[in-house]
Amino acid sequence: MARCCQLLTIFLLWALLMLSWCEASRNIVNGYDHSYLRFKSDSLIKRRDDTTRLKRFVRASLRSPTPTTVSVSDFGAKGDGNTDDTEAFVNAWKKACSSNGDVNLLVPKGNTYLLKSIRLTGPCKSILTVQIFGALSASQKRSDYKDFSKWLTFDGVNSLTVDGGTTGTVDGNGETWWQSSCKRNKAKTCTTKAPTALTFYNSKNLRVNNLRVKNAQQIQISIEKCSNVQVSNVVVTAPADSPNTDGIHITNTQNIQVSKSFIGTGDDCISIESGSQNVKINDITCGPGHGISIGSLGDDNSKAFVSGVTVDGAKLSGTDNGVRIKTYPGGSGTASNIIFQNIQMDNVKNPIIIDQHYCDKSKCTEEKSAVQVKNVVYRNISGTSASDIAIKFDCSSDYPCQGIVLDKVNIRGGKASCSNANVIDKGAVLPQCKIT
Repeated sequence: MARCCQLLTIFLLWALLMLSWCEASRNIVNGYDHSYLRFKSDSLIKRRDDTTRLKRFVRASLRSPTPTTVSVSDFGAKGDGNTDDTEAFVNAWKKACSSNGDVNLLVPKGNTYLLKSIRLTGPCKSILTVQIFGALSASQKRSDYKDFSKWLTFDGVNSLTVDGGTTGTVDGNGETWWQSSCKRNKAKTCTTKAPTALTFYNSKNLRVNNLRVKNAQQIQISIEKCSNVQVSNVVVTAPADSPNTDGIHITNTQNIQVSKSFIGTGDDCISIESGSQNVKINDITCGPGHGISIGSLGDDNSKAFVSGVTVDGAKLSGTDNGVRIKTYPGGSGTASNIIFQNIQMDNVKNPIIIDQHYCDKSKCTEEKSAVQVKNVVYRNISGTSASDIAIKFDCSSDYPCQGIVLDKVNIRGGKASCSNANVIDKGAVLPQCKIT
């Protein structure tokens, strides 16, 4: 009887999904509609969200009611902050990953686990939840890193959930690495690598919730080549002068939502790079840091594609940039169908900026090609500028910015500088562009 009810529930939910999908299909507008201020990718995002919810419901309906718990303590992890617990974590992972059904891999609270670089790989038989309720502490010995670019990596694990509960912390102990950066020490070369603290690679249906990540060696959380991702209620922190410590880095990832999170770092709070599509960012507090950035794109004359990005609800305080799109000269491709809306900025440098002449290298040359920036909406954005320029569109003369909409923008304390940009004002806009 219970099985019949289960199947009936799944069928009814499927029917509701089909109705929602058909409604979304009828409402699609080809490209951007200035009267409705939306893109057709909005409907695609809704379809994918509905599909993901259905898949999660079906999996939950067919699961066993009581998950199996595998604790790292059962495999010899000491959690005293001094003993190397890497081997215990690897063995606990192998057990949890190879088990059937729902499995919780538990990192108990109240303990600090010292770890070398570690790569936890799938695919897994289990539907796995990693419960990081204690603290993970990175080794500060360079010899403990087989790969200088990564510390903790989850690779190829589908339907993975990482939950920090109320106490879970990932600490990169980055100070040792920051001292070797040319941005901290001008006598150092800029070729020195440093690890990303937490990397999720090549995974589908990923959830990261309630986690605290701090003082990464370089990037704090990197989401690479993933799809159907939800990140929520995370706190990401590092000093304002910590080099290259991007909070959440998204690259080559589709259908991702980041929400209800606080990020304060020494680099971009959130950075979105090539191959990313249907990115939704909601309810973000950012600062210190370099703001919310799309890019950099097109470095080393590469092709780059980013589309369907929506930042809806953010508060930025004291950041070096606000909402930014940055592309290198000489690149190609597109950054398109982007919405920044409902954003408050307090004492922010460069609150709104598109920079198609971005260069963080010792030398960049003038190039004819550029990543095309088009269909970008700035709506309901207000606050104060800490720089003389509040709105800057520095676009390419060969590939001008197209379809830029300013709708109810009010940023006090700076003027607008707009070059090679097709800008449309809707509602009250301050400051206003004078196109050159």
